[in-house]
Amino acid sequence: MTRYKIVIEYDGSDFCGWQRQQEALSVQEVLEEALFKFSHEKTELQGSGRTDAGVHAYGQVAHFDLEKETTAFRIKEALNALVRPYPIGILDCEEVSEDFNARFSAKKRFYVYKILNRRTPAVLDRKRVWHVLQPLDVEKMKEAASLMLGKHDFSTFRASECQAKSPVKTLDSFDIVRENEMIYCHVSARSFLHHQVRNMVGTLVLVGQGVWTVADFKRAFEACDRTKGGPTAPADGLYLKEILY
Repeated sequence: MTRYKIVIEYDGSDFCGWQRQQEALSVQEVLEEALFKFSHEKTELQGSGRTDAGVHAYGQVAHFDLEKETTAFRIKEALNALVRPYPIGILDCEEVSEDFNARFSAKKRFYVYKILNRRTPAVLDRKRVWHVLQPLDVEKMKEAASLMLGKHDFSTFRASECQAKSPVKTLDSFDIVRENEMIYCHVSARSFLHHQVRNMVGTLVLVGQGVWTVADFKRAFEACDRTKGGPTAPADGLYLKEILY
């Protein structure tokens, strides 16, 4: 039995998310079916995290075990052929030690959230950005985002269905960059609560629009109460960028 690690890119627009669901198609299901066609073995992929419906990935990581004698190169080539026509690509495949775990071995996770900030609707980036019409004050958003750095109770940005044992997380970075009409929110931490990134971004947009002040944001964050936070940003703009091991 050999353990393999794969790095996966996908457009999550038409999937119910990473994790298998009974009534809808997931990225995990497509990959597991492709692995079965290749190896004739029932194999369960363990992903680094569960991306929600509509969320994309540049670098999702998963591991699985195979008895079949093969090579990492052959697995990569086979999977890229067998997942067609779904928008999934295997960027890398390698043999790893049996104690490697895509989820629990991760030291840091990196996400990027994309906001298209213009009056004209998103056309080429449809389903891949959050289209915000009103001009956003990025400097105010940066100021508010800096309040979240470090170890805090993130209950204000935690989804009600979150299964994490504790709302306390350590946010390593939250960088906001504007490039012409596009705003990129780069976020990193060892782990995140359910919907944490989307809830943080949704609330920061209120600050950027001038609906909230930075002081309003601070009060909401310190309230540790989801009902005090802003809206959940759409899944369309969120990308799992990279996993550090």
